[in-house]
This record gives sequence, C-alpha cells and structure tokens, in this order.
Amino acid sequence: MSERKAIDLGTNTGAERQPVTLLAFDTSTASLSVAVIRDGVAIGASQSFAERNHSVRIVSELKDIMRVSGIGREELDAIAVGQGPGSYTGVRIAVSAAKTLAWTWNKPLIGVSSLEALALGAHDTILLEPGEDERPDSEKRWIVPIMDARRGQVYTARFAAANDGSWERIDNDGIRLIESWAKRLLAEAENEGAGEVWFVGETAPHEAAIRQAADEYGRGRLLPFAMDAGALGRLAERRLSRGEADDVHSFVPNYTQLTEAEVKLLEASRQGGAK
Repeated sequence: MSERKAIDLGTNTGAERQPVTLLAFDTSTASLSVAVIRDGVAIGASQSFAERNHSVRIVSELKDIMRVSGIGREELDAIAVGQGPGSYTGVRIAVSAAKTLAWTWNKPLIGVSSLEALALGAHDTILLEPGEDERPDSEKRWIVPIMDARRGQVYTARFAAANDGSWERIDNDGIRLIESWAKRLLAEAENEGAGEVWFVGETAPHEAAIRQAADEYGRGRLLPFAMDAGALGRLAERRLSRGEADDVHSFVPNYTQLTEAEVKLLEASRQGGAK
C-alpha cells in the first residue's frame, strides 16, 4: 500500500520559514465557508448554508471564527478570498468584505479561484475513499469541480492530482455545457489512459448528464461537496509564500461568463443605480 501524501502546494520553504496565519472565506456558492489557517492547517473553520443571507451573516461569521480560533487581527498575515467564479451576488459579497478588511487592517489580499479551492477540498475527501490510497503514486486522477450555472451549464475547470502529492491545473475556469463537457473529459481520459475522473461540488443538478457520459465512456465518479475555506487558505498560502498578493483597489471578482439570469440581474442593478 502506498503512503498517502498531502497535496504539495509548495509552501514549505525550509527551517527558516516563519509561521503564516490567514483568514480565508468564500461565498461563491450556497455555502458561506470561513476558516483561520496556520501553516496549512485549519485551526478554526465553519460553514453555513443560507445563500440569501450571506451579506447579513458574513461579518458575524468572520468575527466568530477569529474569536473561536483565538486570533486577533494583528496576528493575521493576509486575507484570503474566493475570487469566483460562481454566483454573481455571492462572489461580490466575499470580495467586497475581503477588500474592506485588507485595506482597513493593512493586510495583503490574496485572491484564489473558488473552483480550485472546491477541487482541492474535495480531493482531500477522495483520498479517504476505499482503495484510493492504494493507487500507484504516479497515476493521475482528474478532479473536475462544478458549480451550477443553470440551463445545463456549469462553472468548471479541470485539475490533475496523484498520491505523490502533485497538483496541477489542466483547464482554465470557465462556463461550459455539462453534457458535452463530461463526454469530452471522459473520452480524453479513456484515450490518454488517465485514472478516475471525479466530478465534485454541486453535482446533484447535473447527475443525469454525468452518469450518461460515464455509462458511455466509464471512469466518471460523483462527489457532492461543499466549499472548504481551509483548502482555499492553503492555496492562498502558496501564493503568499511566492511573494504574490493582489492590489486591493483593482481587485475584482472573476465572474467568467454570466448566465442569462445573472446578466438580467446585473442589468437591473445598473438601471436601478442610474435612477
């Protein structure tokens, strides 16, 4: 049996490296996920599922997680936030809160792809599945995060991971039709001899399309999964270790391509602001 290894995100820079503490949160989905991360480990984390109340709850949730974790703002090294894509309103809430905190507290702002955070968190769970830690270290499994974008569309990307701790992005974040996307990925996996293809995240609305593709090509597996701010914090920590940060003033959400409903919502909000 091969030894299960954590995903190597390149944050270990040697004995001289100082401890890093981040406040991480995401509101791109129905889950409001917050965490305090210290050296890649969540010392406090919580999730709430009240999408319509993200704007109401986010401040209290952040205060609570810092209190429970015993962390004051002076101990934070950075603010990490899910930049999207996802719900137009949801992504905007987290980004606005993160920019405010980073500016007020004079902390670096680290934006992270919400899809990559969803994928990494799900992969931690996949490693606990029976038999997954027995696969060859070099065998790549594809992790495909999905968020429902309605009308048969999903916000999605593709990542490759293995038991040796490797993690790499294959496809950029985007909005795609799930039926053709699932078929394309499973056909490529079959042709390339890849390992399992895991569709993770908001899978329920698209289960039929994914299972139809899996019946045709094989390899496809489903894992319903909610956003994990701990994974988001680990990705942010990697960026911070490379000396990367985002400009607070110019930082904006990654909306990718808006769905028709979101386009109408955005247009309505603009018209309302013009009155």
